[in-house]
Amino acid sequence: MLILHELTTFAALNLLLMKILYYLLLAVCYPISLLPFWVHYLFADVLYLLIYHVGRYRLKVVRKNLKSAFPEKSAEELRRIEKDFYQWFCDYLAETVKLMTMSRKEMKRRMVFKNPEALDEVVASGQSVGLYLGHFCNWEWVSSIPLWVKPDTWCGQIYHPLENKAFDKLFLLIRERMDAHCIAMQDTLREIVKHHREKEPVIIGYISDQKPNWFNIHHWVDFLHHDTPVLTGAERILRKFNHAVFYLEIHRVRRGYYEAEIKFITREPQQLEEYALTTIYYQMLEESIRKAPAYWLWSHDRWSRTREEFVRRFEVVDGKVIKKQEATKKD
Repeated sequence: MLILHELTTFAALNLLLMKILYYLLLAVCYPISLLPFWVHYLFADVLYLLIYHVGRYRLKVVRKNLKSAFPEKSAEELRRIEKDFYQWFCDYLAETVKLMTMSRKEMKRRMVFKNPEALDEVVASGQSVGLYLGHFCNWEWVSSIPLWVKPDTWCGQIYHPLENKAFDKLFLLIRERMDAHCIAMQDTLREIVKHHREKEPVIIGYISDQKPNWFNIHHWVDFLHHDTPVLTGAERILRKFNHAVFYLEIHRVRRGYYEAEIKFITREPQQLEEYALTTIYYQMLEESIRKAPAYWLWSHDRWSRTREEFVRRFEVVDGKVIKKQEATKKD
């Protein structure tokens, strides 16, 4: 009983600390967000100098990723992409903070969706939409898509909750400002089933270029010169509920301005072979990255899991990934 009491007290104290931290973050970020864009970009320029030239934030990972993804490029070209990436990344951080107080009018001016009527047409027919995108350009501003489709259309985005509850709550506040609903990754199926039963067509965005954990690896694709393990959860949902599938290709027009082109893939995902959707998505994402390589999240250690290690440590039995006994002993 004493241990249970101590655990309860610790949980209550932790909750209180997270609340305090959240309001402190809000008190700092909100007034900063109110500053004009030119001030935000001034901060971004200073941050670029600090994290690239001074702190060298994840520079080894970025260089390794760029060199292996573009073996055909010269050292000079890779260094230019590297610098452009860090400059854009700092802009992305500033633009995310600015999202906290941006008006809808300004957001529509800065984040333009092309061909949103294609989504309206599908939703009007009673079919839901799955929208593939990657960590490319400003994916946070994609949460403004409700401003471009017909009113009352339910729009959601899958996200991975942050471990720090205060930061997680702050990001939820930012991401839901334009009426897009955030769906925690573990709640995705439950949320979609609810709308399916209510016969309410929805538009849901899937950022699916993350690195899967070992037990979620079911498919590999050739992506940027790498044999790449990929997440297939989005495809399984899209096929199961027969959602129409689109890809969102974002273009950075200039600093602080983007265009998001909605590209059709299929309205009959169940007619495609297993994992075909995932493969198509990665092909389209690679094409986007090659057009503007600086705007993908190169600081993520995307290729740390190899097929060789997977084969050594795991096996697939009845569709489930399990650890090999001999690998368990060694590990």
